[in-house]
Amino acid sequence: MVSHVDRRSFVRNSAALAAGAAFFAKTNLLAQYTKRDLTQRPAESERLFRSQAVEDAIASVSRDIADPQLRTIFANCLPNTLDTTVFPGTRDGKPDTFVITGDIDALWLRDSSAQMHPYLPFAKSDAKLATVIEGLIHRHAMCILLDPYANAFRRNPTDKPLDWAVQDATDHKPGVGERKWEVDSLCYPIRLAHGYWKATGSTAAFDSEWVAAMQLVLRTFREQQRMHDRGPYHFQRRAENPTDSVILSGYGAPTKPNGMLHSIFRPSDDACTYPLFVPANLFAVAALNMLAEIAKAVGNAQLANDAASLATEVSAATKAYGQLKHARFGEMYAYEVDGFGNVNWMDDANAPGLLSIAYLTGIPLKQPVYRNTRAFSLSDSNPYFFKGSAAEGVGGPHVGMDYVWPMSITMRALTSTEDAEILNCLKMLRNTTAGTNFMHEAFHKDDPTKFTRPWFAWANTLFGELVLKIHAERPSLLRQSLAQKASAA
Repeated sequence: MVSHVDRRSFVRNSAALAAGAAFFAKTNLLAQYTKRDLTQRPAESERLFRSQAVEDAIASVSRDIADPQLRTIFANCLPNTLDTTVFPGTRDGKPDTFVITGDIDALWLRDSSAQMHPYLPFAKSDAKLATVIEGLIHRHAMCILLDPYANAFRRNPTDKPLDWAVQDATDHKPGVGERKWEVDSLCYPIRLAHGYWKATGSTAAFDSEWVAAMQLVLRTFREQQRMHDRGPYHFQRRAENPTDSVILSGYGAPTKPNGMLHSIFRPSDDACTYPLFVPANLFAVAALNMLAEIAKAVGNAQLANDAASLATEVSAATKAYGQLKHARFGEMYAYEVDGFGNVNWMDDANAPGLLSIAYLTGIPLKQPVYRNTRAFSLSDSNPYFFKGSAAEGVGGPHVGMDYVWPMSITMRALTSTEDAEILNCLKMLRNTTAGTNFMHEAFHKDDPTKFTRPWFAWANTLFGELVLKIHAERPSLLRQSLAQKASAA
């Protein structure tokens, strides 16, 4: 494999991937996920971790799902992260958990946090599961201290970057998989840590290493406000697709600093058009407030005050510069701005994005600004909203035109207050697995058999989270027949 092959090419090349990772050769999981007729989880002997609480939830919820295919998809997807991506261990006498994305043998701070988040409600009743989550929090702290600007990490501290990142012009350290600076990469671990603390009441994960990592998060965010200079980060990559690299001296497009945080890449790992990426800034405000709450609870007043102060600054700046009036939808959040008045009106399926900000930050679903923003995301004013004969939803430049991400359909349901819309999302998700009964990264709007990433654990587990939420809040929806074909909203 040549060094300039980018991630999207890599994940489509299953033969090269299987040859390059001993794990895939050992378990043959990627081959299983490529089968179009797969309707079961991996064999018990090949599952990496088992949670009795999750197994009990699968059995309990499944009894209330009337549609047999939806029931199978749920039973496959909810445990997918535990079944196939979790590697528990110990380091320096404390839990240490490495979580891969699925078909890439590396840990993304964002993906691993999101993959484990749906299991938080089960952590209090399942001590082993709680230990695995605590281990991931410890691993995140170690990774952040290694390099707060990196988005992906390898298993071992001596490992080289991922194949497509080897020749990136940036300050790579051993153990870093890829060094794309994305603000959300430092927000997700805080969200997971906060959720773990709230679910279990345990502060065991918040040791001196974790505190040092959080102090580094604050320093990095301060650097990327760029109030005095551009900060230490730089990145350039030779790539066929311009969204996979950063030009203009490796710092992103010019900006007029205004107190917002600069994010050179989006959560899709695509380069930002304008580095003041609004959804990530909104997420950062929420994460910083979560960090302040944890720090106060463990008696670290300085960390709490610093986090709360930065949250206030970023919140005010984002409201002033990232909340704008759209000609059609009125007051709403922009996707990206540059501080000079230029705006990128779009949304992307990956999270954080405009659609997902309520899910990630707790913004009320009926707040007028968010409602307008959500309406924009799900309209033809968003250049990456695709409507076809198979489904409709948000995609993005990472995969390309006319490809809908199941994650966006799931997020649409998670942020909906309407039964009919939620049911329609369930129908679209059920009907677009191409017979695999698993979620994918993306599929063609007219032909779900054209899909990317047969093994994408985040999308799978997020779907499981959706079904759990519906079961808890609107159980009658799961008892309805889904025989009717999904329709355009």
